[in-house]
Amino acid sequence: MFNSRILTKYTLLLGQDENSVIESFTASVDRKFISLMSLSSDGCIYETLIPIRPTDPEKNQTLVRSLLLKAVVSGNTRNGVALTALDQDHIAVLGSPQAASKECLSVWNIKFQTLQTSKELPQGTSGQLWYYGENLFMLHGKSLTVIPYKCEVSSLAGALGKLKHGQDPGAHVMPRFVNWETPQGCGLGFQNSEQSRRIEDSEKHIEVEVRKFLALKQTPDFHTVIGDTVTGLLERCKAEPSFYPRNCLMQLIQTHVLSYSLCPDLMEIALIKKDVQLLQLCLQQFPDIPESVTCACLKIFLSIGDDSLQETDVSMESVFDYSNSVHDEKMEEQTEILQNGFSPEEDKCSNCDQELNKKPQDETKESTSCPVVPKRAALLNAILHSAYSETFLLPHLKDIPAQHITLFLKYLYFLYLKCSENATMTLPGIHPPTLNQIMDWICLLLDANFTVVVMMPEAKRLLINLYKLVKSQISVYSELNKIEVSFRELQKLNQEKNNRGLYSIEVLELF
Repeated sequence: MFNSRILTKYTLLLGQDENSVIESFTASVDRKFISLMSLSSDGCIYETLIPIRPTDPEKNQTLVRSLLLKAVVSGNTRNGVALTALDQDHIAVLGSPQAASKECLSVWNIKFQTLQTSKELPQGTSGQLWYYGENLFMLHGKSLTVIPYKCEVSSLAGALGKLKHGQDPGAHVMPRFVNWETPQGCGLGFQNSEQSRRIEDSEKHIEVEVRKFLALKQTPDFHTVIGDTVTGLLERCKAEPSFYPRNCLMQLIQTHVLSYSLCPDLMEIALIKKDVQLLQLCLQQFPDIPESVTCACLKIFLSIGDDSLQETDVSMESVFDYSNSVHDEKMEEQTEILQNGFSPEEDKCSNCDQELNKKPQDETKESTSCPVVPKRAALLNAILHSAYSETFLLPHLKDIPAQHITLFLKYLYFLYLKCSENATMTLPGIHPPTLNQIMDWICLLLDANFTVVVMMPEAKRLLINLYKLVKSQISVYSELNKIEVSFRELQKLNQEKNNRGLYSIEVLELF
């Protein structure tokens, strides 16, 4: 509360990890911003910038936090965790760095992402930490412990251990860090390390400046500045391949003012880096992505390994729970009365019955289990939601390998089976694919690659299932058309009535 007459309230969004809990927090103030740093239950430290002069003080505003330091303490730590700011570049953290280690007091340089010093605390703490007058105060066991600590000027030399300290003339101290000016062994390796640290510092500085600008949002040329900033960052990415400020780019994309035509190099660089998280965000935000770029994204989404996906943070809002026990019980009870176009037991083609009856257990397994991991499913759902023109999309779909096309078709078939489990023919979730999108992409993939997929033995059962799917859809839409015509005739009869005041009972028979 900087003004005694105005109380400003904020809502802090925790991001994708909604289950995380803030265990400790600290704040510092400069001329324009309040820097709120929080230690979350996942062991990471996040930062939120709050403008001192808000645009609408009396309105409840929403804030988004950004990752500041990763894996500072163990995510399993529940006691003795604390966080305090020493100055604008240094913070002190109290907690266990690993699950099995003892509690430690650590001082971090947040500007250069480096650990300055650490002290083990064998007697444990109560999770209380203060800093005043260049002294750290904490409860260690049953005693109040005071540790003098003075923060040095934050610089690249200090972070790399090259900062010279005053020493006695006759003293000889072994250096704690490598002397980068006189490297031993391969000099090229040390030069690359120093260069990478400088680039990392540059990216961190840019990210802080971008967050400050986005927190204000008071400039009249906001859209122009965003476009110029992205253009400048992409030009430097081309000139320096090791420079890739992905956090800044993701924050700028989420402003909803960019498009593919405004920054076409953005997705091109993301494709080269195979940054699936950034590509997914672009597919969700950009309305004018060319079909060739959409297919390039699809190739990466289908070819990337499951191990790489596990380490990637993607949006999962379009993916529903894959558990099938509840749905299977309901389907067994409603098989005779609920008919939504497709049922694995229904088929009028005798040849298809012969093929499918050979391995009924395998068919049941295919029908109930998702062929891709949830993170890959989230990426493929972004493709399903993207806009396209069939004429321009089909030629590019032919360049995708047949095994990847088969995998995508299996996933689409799985989604259709999930749609058929309820009367609304929709999928659960915040923003799931629609039935029309699923059917359209099935037709697109088969039109572009049918001659190749039909030659694959492992795709035979899938093609038979897709044949039944399309056949059932034709039957459903035919019946819906009959009902629509009947209701139109009924509407005409109601419009021709003149005796509205009379009571009558009418029966409409549908055949």
